[in-house]
Amino acid sequence: MGLVLAWLGGNVDYDLALVTSFAVIVPMEVFFPRREGGVSMASRARAALFWLAWVPVTIATMVLIRPFWNELGIRPLVPSLAPPGLPHPVAVVVGALAAAFVGDFFYYWCHRAQHSIPLLWRFHAVHHSVRELSGMAAYHHVSEELIKIVLYSLPLAFFIDDPLGVPVLGALLGVQGHYLHSTTRLNLGPLGRIIQDNRFHRIHHSIERRHWDKNFGVFTTLWDALFGTAHFPAKDEWPATGVESAPEPASVADFYLLPFHLASGRLRPPGADAPADVAARQVSAP
Repeated sequence: MGLVLAWLGGNVDYDLALVTSFAVIVPMEVFFPRREGGVSMASRARAALFWLAWVPVTIATMVLIRPFWNELGIRPLVPSLAPPGLPHPVAVVVGALAAAFVGDFFYYWCHRAQHSIPLLWRFHAVHHSVRELSGMAAYHHVSEELIKIVLYSLPLAFFIDDPLGVPVLGALLGVQGHYLHSTTRLNLGPLGRIIQDNRFHRIHHSIERRHWDKNFGVFTTLWDALFGTAHFPAKDEWPATGVESAPEPASVADFYLLPFHLASGRLRPPGADAPADVAARQVSAP
């Protein structure tokens, strides 16, 4: 169960996050870029530095929390969501995919909470502050791991415990998470109506008011469609990103301390026409 915690809290292979960005996502962005503009090497280097700052904190967090997690004695309702009778390698893949869909239900509501609760938004705003959004610059504030453990890892732990399925799920969502923020023109085409691609998630980071409250899922579009928050982008819809009142971190100190420098809940994306005294977080309460 410690492995489940380590990955389902967003940390199963923190090295995978970096390796994937360097070895897979960055070449996709370089060789298959979108025409709307590229990502500077300075932005990628800064993001790599923040990932390196993220790793030791998350390792320490997992080490401290694991004993408490083990004390909970959580047992999964089923070890795998794959139908019985499948060959084991197939069952591992099918079970991981099924867990990704189920897990995205919990992530969807966790994500909405991060946008609608002012205190949580202050920390999540670090992620949304990025102007040059890319596969590398998909970092979150280190505190978000604790939030995800409570709102995402705990419920999902009831649905997967397969010793092979967990790392397969980790690899799948690790790659997916960085791809969603990438600037490559490669997308999933019609499959993007079910599985999220970077065009769909770009809307979630948009500075445009019409895109607020949209696209909270990170694996599938189904939960957004079901709960009325889906915005399927047009072919060339690729908005700018960032948050006006949350400057993008420029140093490791900024990365750690930015939430504490922000006025609670009083953040709005660049270009918002709301008065400065109106609290306009990225979204309203669900």
